[in-house]
Amino acid sequence: MPRLLPAPEAAYYLGVSETTLRTLALPRKVLRGKRLYDRMMLDEYASDLPSEGRESEEVNSCDEVLRGMQ
Repeated sequence: MPRLLPAPEAAYYLGVSETTLRTLALPRKVLRGKRLYDRMMLDEYASDLPSEGRESEEVNSCDEVLRGMQ
């Protein structure tokens, strides 16, 4: 897979529509007048997205109350 991708391929790579891709304000590279997305930047963007179901390191007030009851 090439490192620099046009919008349709970059959108497919991230699993979003081209319209959504354009709203993400991701930087593009310019090569011979073409505006291309760098796959490494797409990977970085995806890696920085929050993950669903991850345990929070914060302790909420319910946890504190329940610990005190034990």
